Amino acid sequence: MAGRSHRPRAGREADLRRLLDLLRSAVLRGAFPDGLLPAETELMAAYGVGRATVREALAVLRREGLIDRRPGVGTHAVVKAVMTRLAEAHGVAPPSQESLLNRRLRPQVLDRSTIPLPEAAAQRLGVPAGTPCLRLEYVSLYGDEPHGMATNYVLSPEADRLRGRPFVHDWYALLNEAGVTYEESEFICGCTPADAATAARLGVAEGAPLITMEQVIRDAGGRPFNLAFIHVRGDRFLFVSNAARRAPLP
Repeated sequence: MAGRSHRPRAGREADLRRLLDLLRSAVLRGAFPDGLLPAETELMAAYGVGRATVREALAVLRREGLIDRRPGVGTHAVVKAVMTRLAEAHGVAPPSQESLLNRRLRPQVLDRSTIPLPEAAAQRLGVPAGTPCLRLEYVSLYGDEPHGMATNYVLSPEADRLRGRPFVHDWYALLNEAGVTYEESEFICGCTPADAATAARLGVAEGAPLITMEQVIRDAGGRPFNLAFIHVRGDRFLFVSNAARRAPLP
């Protein structure tokens, strides 16, 4: 252990970064039994780092709101993210039994109005700017906790089916209940710091990183009819994507 205290700064910073990656992943996936993290000495031995690195990593996770530390009680995970298959998030695969997209979310509608389609949205949907569209903006709640926010720009005739339809669960449940059919969903994914208004809606600090998804949904003929801008809390949602390399057929 004495040797570790003399490690170059760059080496200690790398140790901290790697430890944060490992512990953050384990916390969000619910990998610790009963949410209780190992003691500092156990973490030091398990990850081959010094006490100062362990304490700094735990301090960072605490500031991120992922763990809580109490003297005499220990360190506990206070969140567990929901694992969602990317195909479910696209709406092209049926949700699993435990998925939040299996009618477990409820929307808080912020705006539901007919507006002229803005220029940038019109370009993405391939129609003239000013085309009437339905703007439907909402926050997704699990229980009383916000997980994400979306702003949708929907063209007719699909918009006509959605205007008066009760919005009870998630976006795909709304489309299906309204009889809106779709065949293709495209995501452009990124990350952005939360602005003040979005942070207030999602219950995070201003500047907190959010997963961003720009989505286009197309009908059976390939016509894009819905453009959505989605902001998701990365400490509440984990997206799972799986691909397998198949041997070519003889």
